[in-house]
Amino acid sequence: MNRPASCLNSAISAILSEKGLSHQGELKFGPDRRIEYHWGVRKPLLKLSLTIIAALPLALVQVIGACMGLVAYVGSQQYRSLFRPQYEAVVSAHKLPFKLWRAVRASGMLFSDSLWIWRNPQKALKLVEVHNWDVVEVAINESHGLVMLTPHLGGFEIIPRVLAQHFPATILYRPSRQDWLNEVVEEGRAYPNMHFVPTNLHGVRQMTRALNRGEAIGILPDQVPSGGEGVWVPFFGRPAYTTPLPARLANRNNTPVVMFTAKRKGIGEGWVMQATRLAPLSEDANIAAAELNVAIENAVLVAPEQFIWSYNRYKHPAGAELPPRN
Repeated sequence: MNRPASCLNSAISAILSEKGLSHQGELKFGPDRRIEYHWGVRKPLLKLSLTIIAALPLALVQVIGACMGLVAYVGSQQYRSLFRPQYEAVVSAHKLPFKLWRAVRASGMLFSDSLWIWRNPQKALKLVEVHNWDVVEVAINESHGLVMLTPHLGGFEIIPRVLAQHFPATILYRPSRQDWLNEVVEEGRAYPNMHFVPTNLHGVRQMTRALNRGEAIGILPDQVPSGGEGVWVPFFGRPAYTTPLPARLANRNNTPVVMFTAKRKGIGEGWVMQATRLAPLSEDANIAAAELNVAIENAVLVAPEQFIWSYNRYKHPAGAELPPRN
């Protein structure tokens, strides 16, 4: 079953697992290893951090996020080795200005925006400037449901909350392997009229039922699926293992597919949410995945500095066939 990764779960897990932080029990460090750190405090510490973030204004949270992005880029060679080549290749190919440090800061703000939106949904909704809402209304009024695609760009977490003001939305997400972290993330993401389902057969069945009821479903289309659940098609000129799941779900009942972006405005000013209806996706998995990637590319080019360039979109998942040779 297709398992699109959750970037926030992955990011938090990566930070907390660095240098063995995924161990159970306790760690001793400091002079003569006399200081003990008990792993059971991770959950309350993270919840406390979220509570503090909720109390801060968005502008300050975004400044903190920008600093986090800079620290991650400067402090991690692996982060840099993924981030810069992917970002540079895209802006060079499209003859766009190379704004590396702006993109680095924005990568941290993607994370901090999400946490702030979780804890301040009503405040966040007041900061969204929605464009092309008529596209959404026409699509949902066709009574075949709506497939909502939201790449990891800008304030993407606000998008399902905007939709949930008007109709129910079922969101596919990948649970963390760490139960305590999954509990914190699920609690943070919870919102009325939004229903999160895991990336397994049960979750896909729930999404199918939601479409049959004429409701919206949400998928993060820019993540690498598990081996055997995707196909190799170009993404910004390179073979990328891509899920055809949105096409399979949409083509069951002629469900409209809409690509959403939430471009960040100035510091503390909120986001511009844009909706673009896609042409019907092909019944052929390879063609549909290629069409999907073109749509994602167009969405990324709305604000290339705000995309999640630290994610390895071109990795080879275990169990997948080898990518085609150029």
